[in-house]
Amino acid sequence: MSPPASPGLPALETPLAREGHVFLQGEPMRALLEAAGSLSDWDSFAASWNGLELDRHMADGGRYRRRRHAVYAAGRDGPVERQPHQPHYQSRDYNRLNGGVARWFEPILPEIGSGASLDTLLRFCRGLFGRLSPQVANWHIEAHQFRIEARAGEAGQPTPEGVHRDGVDWVLVLLVRRQNIASGVTTIHRPDGSPLGSFTLTAPCDATLIDDSRVYHGVTAVQPLDPAQPAYRDVLVLTFRSEAAAS
Repeated sequence: MSPPASPGLPALETPLAREGHVFLQGEPMRALLEAAGSLSDWDSFAASWNGLELDRHMADGGRYRRRRHAVYAAGRDGPVERQPHQPHYQSRDYNRLNGGVARWFEPILPEIGSGASLDTLLRFCRGLFGRLSPQVANWHIEAHQFRIEARAGEAGQPTPEGVHRDGVDWVLVLLVRRQNIASGVTTIHRPDGSPLGSFTLTAPCDATLIDDSRVYHGVTAVQPLDPAQPAYRDVLVLTFRSEAAAS
């Protein structure tokens, strides 16, 4: 049985079911989130990206990515519960660059992981994805905080593995902040590689939601507008996978 629809969800649910992806600008996305819960700690939530740790698992030797990670479990309703800290794993079928190994990242800080904004985002996605996958009783959810940095002579690669799938059921990519960067265009593709669309996340809460079983996605490299100033792209990625498939 599908969970009831929240106000405004059909604006996402219908195109996501039809096309396998949807892009929503920040203001309407924030309105949907605020209708579903609280974003009362948004300022501290966004500021927590300043405390991300360097990703030391980059097989390309890059030092342009910082991140933190957490795992949650959720049923069709009820609480979304954080799980003991554990590694992130993708097979090489989904990540040709960094797959095939268990990657341990620093955990999302407790006050951020249990804060209002992340809780609202998790429950909002659980409701939306649950309506689109009514057969799923329990979800394995991973939350990733990413900062992609760009410097003079070193572009930042939001998707260094290239156009890809994540090996899950559903994906949310939400922009938190974009500072002094050019490019970072999100591209959506059919499995045969042909393009389905492109857009750029530019404002806080700009978001894309993806049916990972149906479409591929990638993001072009980012470069600093002013090489003398800090340049970065902060995003939250939430992935939802059927607990039956994850176990």
